[in-house]
Amino acid sequence: MKDTSNKLLEEKLEQIALKLEKMKIAEYIELLNNPKRLLWVNFIAGLARGLGTAIGLTILFAIVLYILQRLILLNLPLISDFIAYLIQLVKANT
Repeated sequence: MKDTSNKLLEEKLEQIALKLEKMKIAEYIELLNNPKRLLWVNFIAGLARGLGTAIGLTILFAIVLYILQRLILLNLPLISDFIAYLIQLVKANT
């Protein structure tokens, strides 16, 4: 009886150890124990996130302005006046 319960316990412990290894808990704890590395990793991640946001928004606004300029060429009365005003504002601020 004790042998089977010991084997069962060993199997469970082995399964838990494998799961912890898959979750990379050791690397995470090592990162938490090294505050300089943690700050550096978070700083680099923040830079990448900010740079990606800036580039993405620049491309998005460029596409929107391009579409708005093409809409002006269609000469739709109400929309064209509004879009022309928006483009003048953008060009005045650049």
